[in-house]
Amino acid sequence: MAITNESKPLGKYGRMRRTYLKEHQKAFYIQLQARGELWQHLREVDQQAQSTVDAIVAGMAKIDGVTETFKTSDPMQWGAGLRRSPLPKAEAQTEAAAETGPLNNYRHCAEE
Repeated sequence: MAITNESKPLGKYGRMRRTYLKEHQKAFYIQLQARGELWQHLREVDQQAQSTVDAIVAGMAKIDGVTETFKTSDPMQWGAGLRRSPLPKAEAQTEAAAETGPLNNYRHCAEE
């Protein structure tokens, strides 16, 4: 049995793009469907967005010096959240993010 593009699950950003197109760009959504290009478009958007978020997270971690070595050498600080935040503390850490490590905080900031 051949696996079609539609049977592979979309990532978070591909699903968000599909919802946006359905709700706000119906004509473009229908055109992509009619040409059989919808899933390719959604996958490209998903991959580009994920790559951008990953690059932002890596950049933020590099600036703050957060590495796997830091995780093993200072687990209490790792679990406490950001060591040095580029944003005011109230904006940088939500209640949920404050309970996770710096990389999760960076990911939340990058996704915003």
